[in-house]
Amino acid sequence: MIIEEIMNRNVFSLNESQTIADAIKLMREKNIRHLPIVNNDGELVGIVSDRDVKEASPSILDANPNREVLESSLSSIMKKDVITAHPLDFVEEISNVFYEHRISCIPIIDNRKVIGIVTETDMLHTLILLTGAHQPSSHIEVQVENVSGKLADITQIIRKRNVNIISVLVYPCSHNEGYKNIVFRVQTMNPTAVVNDITEEGYNVLWPSMPGVQR
Repeated sequence: MIIEEIMNRNVFSLNESQTIADAIKLMREKNIRHLPIVNNDGELVGIVSDRDVKEASPSILDANPNREVLESSLSSIMKKDVITAHPLDFVEEISNVFYEHRISCIPIIDNRKVIGIVTETDMLHTLILLTGAHQPSSHIEVQVENVSGKLADITQIIRKRNVNIISVLVYPCSHNEGYKNIVFRVQTMNPTAVVNDITEEGYNVLWPSMPGVQR
């Protein structure tokens, strides 16, 4: 999946010469937390978050608040070293960028113009879609040797029951490099027959745990 498929195209931005007060107003009206900041040519030059705005704004507890700060330009508080992505970047690669840099939003750029934005909420929602967790289904987790062909073998076992596979995830076994765990989400609310078939073929089903099955 590419970023273009999940990005929010309805992007609200402000010019770098506009004020902190402008940012506060727009964020409240549109219920957003991040604002790309552009120059007069519409090119991205920075980004402002709700945290940046709060830190720059006068405190309501201050006896003599400096209201003039609200008229300061956004160029004075925006982050200029902005991490961006291209619409054809892969979602899984950009999710790693979110994790490594501990950021909550990435503007999507094409020819230096902002054409979209992706937030951490968008990434979480995409993960839900990719795993099929939003659909009525069952979770089956199988531990197999880390050799080729195991995924295909188990897929064929599931196929014999005419059960639709919604998603497949593979991740390494944390305590044994010679094994990997395969997580299937299958379109049935009762996976007992499928689990029994997989177990009878000699595979170790981690979940669901079935009575009488040796681990």
